[in-house]
Amino acid sequence: MSPAPNKLVFLERANYRQRRLRDAARLLPMLGAVLWILPLLWRDDAAGSGTGKTGIYIFAVWMFLIVLSAIISRRLRLDDTVAPEGTID
Repeated sequence: MSPAPNKLVFLERANYRQRRLRDAARLLPMLGAVLWILPLLWRDDAAGSGTGKTGIYIFAVWMFLIVLSAIISRRLRLDDTVAPEGTID
């Protein structure tokens, strides 16, 4: 009995990771919109008491999105050496 021939992988790991990173980059604006809408749902007891907290929250979300997009773009740039889609080596 001969060993089974190497099975082709449906999608290489590098291509799969790159596609998931692209998906994450596409979803980032929607995540940002949801996170920025959250302060509208907060209920303040005294009028104007939460303005400072809300401002800090908005700024923190903004910085989080910048850092996350920088990480994703750096990883996409590093994975750019992967063979283009549709080519078989």
